[in-house]
This record gives sequence, C-alpha cells and structure tokens, in this order.
Amino acid sequence: MAIRLFELAGADPARRFSPYCWRTCLALAHKGLEWETLPWRFAEKDRLAVHGSQTVPVLLDGERAVADSWTIQAYLDETYAGRPPLFESGEARTEGLFIKLWAERTLHPLLSRMVLRDILDILHDGDREYFRTSREKRFGKPLEAIVADRDATLVRFREALEPLRAMLATQPYLGGGAANYADYTVFGAFLWARGASPFRLLAEDDPVYAWRERLLDAFGGLARNAPGFAV
Repeated sequence: MAIRLFELAGADPARRFSPYCWRTCLALAHKGLEWETLPWRFAEKDRLAVHGSQTVPVLLDGERAVADSWTIQAYLDETYAGRPPLFESGEARTEGLFIKLWAERTLHPLLSRMVLRDILDILHDGDREYFRTSREKRFGKPLEAIVADRDATLVRFREALEPLRAMLATQPYLGGGAANYADYTVFGAFLWARGASPFRLLAEDDPVYAWRERLLDAFGGLARNAPGFAV
C-alpha cells in the first residue's frame, strides 16, 4: 500500500500550507519516496482521531499510522535507512532539534503576527469560524488587530533571521553542502507564509532569499509548483 499523508488544505485542496506538513513532504521527497496526499481541513478532526491524532501531519505507511512531523522524520530515517538520511548522524539530529525549537519559538510567532488574517481568506467555508475563534482566543485580540502592525513585525522577523544568514555565509545549507531536515524545518515556515499570504518577507538581496529559492526548486520544483503566492 502506498504511503499516504494527511495535509492541511485550504478551500482549494491543492493549496497546502501547514509548515509541519511541508516538512514531511520534503522529507519524503528527500528519501525518494512516493506518497498520496490526503487533503484535510480543520473541521475534519474525526478523520485523524481514528489514527490517534488531532493534528496533521499524519502519515499512513501500510497499516502503520505516525503522527507529528518530528516523529515522522525519525520514523522515515529508521524505516527507510537504505535511502538518503534526513540527518547524517545522531549529533546532526540533536542540532536539528535545536533548529526546530528556534523555528517554532522564534519564527512561527512572528509569522503569525504577519499572516494569520490572510490565512482566513484561503480557508474552506467550513473552517473559517473555527480558525477565527481559536486564533483570536489564543492571541486575545481579533485577527485584524494581530496583524495590524505587521510592517514593524517584519523588521523583527528579518532581525531574527540573522543566525541563519550567518550560517549561510559559510555553507549553502543548514545541512552543509546539501539540504537536510534542518533546512526543511525552517523552509516549512516560509512555505506556510507563501501558501497563505501575499505579504513579502524577504528582500531579494538577502542570502536567506537565495537559500529559499534553491529549496523552492528542489525535488523538481515540488514547493515552487505548489499553489501559493510568488513572494
């Protein structure tokens, strides 16, 4: 049975914008594995509950269900050890965990304050009330107020990328000469924004922009060819 992957989708089932799902898609492509996408929306919690999860991604590999992008990454490297590794060593995986936490605790909160309102516009009608209510409860203010000062937030976001710029000054990818799962973890955050918002995050002379362009073209343009905003 082919690998299947539940991925968060907008009104257009081909528009998939979860940073965590993108990490897994890129991991599967890195391993040279084929998979079938199962578009999923916020209102369809029951489709995941039968697999023991409330959130995506959920990977189905035959009779095995694996949830959580970091857990899926480890599963793929263990189960498909004969294919290109997502991390070359245990040390690299530990470093990748640090990058994961940096992305989720530094980049994601800043991105939220720039793109959350735009996400509402790409969602299926059945998801919009849930999304607005849940995010406004989390942030304690309307979506419009969350992103009201996003130009100022953009300055902070670009400043937060300085460690990435410094690394890219010494090597083309976080993984070294080639991308690994650490790259896909950070790149997934950019694909979250690209899939949902026309708001421009990077200047073209930013080394991070060039890194992002290389990853957009990876695996035959997997990310570039996906529905999204060309920013």
